[in-house]
Formats: sequence, structure tokens, C-alpha cells
Amino acid sequence: VQLVESGGGLVQAGGSLRLSCTASGVTFTKYHMGWFRRAPGKEREFVAAATWSGGTTYYSDSVKGRFTISGDFAKNTVHLQMNSLKPEDTAVYYCAADQDFNKIAPGVAEVWGQGTLVTVSS
Repeated sequence: VQLVESGGGLVQAGGSLRLSCTASGVTFTKYHMGWFRRAPGKEREFVAAATWSGGTTYYSDSVKGRFTISGDFAKNTVHLQMNSLKPEDTAVYYCAADQDFNKIAPGVAEVWGQGTLVTVSS
């Protein structure tokens, strides 16, 4: 099982980015997905999660209304659309997957990607 993130980069405050996480070696519809981030000098924090069907989504208060998690099951890919970006959103973003949705938000998911760096300039 492997997760590979992409889409990170440098963006100005107020701008947008879309991160992607492509899964291989799994039956995508059996895994729930989530996004986390780790800012420089800080602990990893939960960002967003979705059930594999997309029927349930969950966001941290810090990104609610600005970020959207969605899935493209035909491509085994989950996206994180990030709008109205702020300098404090600067972090390495990781995707995670687990067959138990309740393991996503607490950060104890089974599978993790390597991360993609997002830098938001002021």
C-alpha cells in the first residue's frame, strides 16, 4: 500500500492550491482518507477527512470553509482544494488512509504518504 502526494508549491496569501494523493496497492473504496499537516517547529495536526464514499467529511476549525476534501475513485485519488490560503497554512501536508474512519482524525491511520510542501507567502 502506497500513498503519493503532489500539488504542493509556493503561493501568495489569498491564493489557492489543490493537493492530490494517489493510492496504489489498495482497493480504494475500502479506505477512508485524511489530510494532515506539520508546520515548521510544530506538531502534526489534523486537517480534513472523508469516508471513502465522500458521504461524510470532517474538517479542523482552522480550515473549515476554506479547504475541501474530495475523491476521484476512478483514479484512486483524493484531493484537498485549498482556497484563501494564509501564511499560517505553510506546512508539509500528508495524506493518510485507514479502513476505520475513526482512526483518521486522531492521526493513527494505517497508511501515510511522504508529504508535499506548501508555502504561503505574505
